[in-house]
Parts: sequence; structure tokens; C-alpha cells
Amino acid sequence: MARRLLGACCVLLAAILLVAAAAASARADGEPSGIRQPSGEYRGRKVGARTEVRDVERDGEVQELGRFSVAEYNRRHVGGGERLEFGRVVAAQRQVVSGLKYYLRVAAAAENGGGERVFDAVVVVKPWLESRTLLRFAPAAPK
Repeated sequence: MARRLLGACCVLLAAILLVAAAAASARADGEPSGIRQPSGEYRGRKVGARTEVRDVERDGEVQELGRFSVAEYNRRHVGGGERLEFGRVVAAQRQVVSGLKYYLRVAAAAENGGGERVFDAVVVVKPWLESRTLLRFAPAAPK
């Protein structure tokens, strides 16, 4: 009786390992995780994909990050160029990385009275460290 029970456990364990190996090889071939639809497309989001921030104008956190990016740009370029005055964030995307990475489209104007221009900024936020880092701030490419 004990041999029969041991044999059944071995068969069950082998079946579990076979299923796990098949699942691992399906992911190892580079296909994204998710549920494959009959059309061949995946539904859901990829881990680490960028997502649009909705209602950017009313999102206080995103507007504050835009203000931070302009202030940080001005701090880094003391005496080396024109100072900018923050206008608003007009578009934003969010990406989960080791923290949150924000891709911002910021409207700002020169403090000396120049017209409003658009800049692309990339900011990484690590809430558990209470840190914000400006990675990039440059004029936006014309569309």
C-alpha cells in the first residue's frame, strides 16, 4: 500500500514539474506575458510599459513634478543660459521601474519675456526614499 501511495505521489510530482517546465519555456522564448487572444494579440499591459496619465491638467502630483523639473533645470544652469518659468504640464506618461519614471511634456517660458515653449522632461520618483531626480530636460522635438 505504501509503495502504491509513493508511486502516485511521484507521478503527481512529475506532472507538476512538466507543467512548470512548459510554462517557463513559453516565457523564455520572448513572448510577452498575458493572455493570448484568438487574433494573436495579448490583452492587458506588459510589466514596465508606459501608461498615459489621464487628466494631466488636474493631476497635482504631475503638475508638481513639472514645476520641479523646471526649477531643477534652472538650478543646474545658473549663469549658463536663460532661466525658465513653469507654465504647466501638457502631457505625461508614467512607467513603473525601480520607483516611478515620469515622461513629461512641460510648457515653460523664458523669464525675460520670451514666448512659451515646450520641453520634454524625464523624472524618476522613489517615494520610499522621498527622492526625485531629473534625468532629462530638453526642448521638445517638433511634430
